[in-house]
Amino acid sequence: MAGTEHFESGFIYHIYSHANGKDLLFLEDSNYQYFLDRLLKYIGPIADIYAYCLMPNHFHLLLRFKDLMNDEISNEHQYLMKPFSNFLNSYAKAYNKKYSRKGALFLDFLKRKKVQDEKYLLKLLHYIHNNPIHHGFVSQAEKWKYSSYNSYLNTEKPSSIERREILKYFDTKEDFLGYHKSNVEYDFLDLE
Repeated sequence: MAGTEHFESGFIYHIYSHANGKDLLFLEDSNYQYFLDRLLKYIGPIADIYAYCLMPNHFHLLLRFKDLMNDEISNEHQYLMKPFSNFLNSYAKAYNKKYSRKGALFLDFLKRKKVQDEKYLLKLLHYIHNNPIHHGFVSQAEKWKYSSYNSYLNTEKPSSIERREILKYFDTKEDFLGYHKSNVEYDFLDLE
């Protein structure tokens, strides 16, 4: 089941969460940018971010935890979870303050799934970047401002997204584009 796996350094994970109830996580452009700023501040030091998609009521991340150099860490999972707790709490506190809101913004449980092979990795990449199409917000992935997709299209521009690792799976930018426009079955994704 997704979300029950412990975090381990050196591995790639699909991480996602949803707003509590019918709440929205993002109400305006500045919310999306603030979320990304917090993501880089808290998660950037411990993980390479390969892809993301921020939707009004949920988000998806695809990242690889950096190898830990500290042998004194007794509980690797707790060590890697702490920045996520700080990240989401920091965003929720600022959001609640800005909108005079109280209570939990995110569901209690941060869902996560370890990526075990290349096929699963590429299908997740497709799923994450096409999420706005799947939910009917846009007709093309490049029209959604709040995902890493456009970072992959503009590789000349610097980015905090670790694009090199993902682009190794595609011979050309056209291959990358073609793959994202192809039909991919998501029934293998355990997203519950």
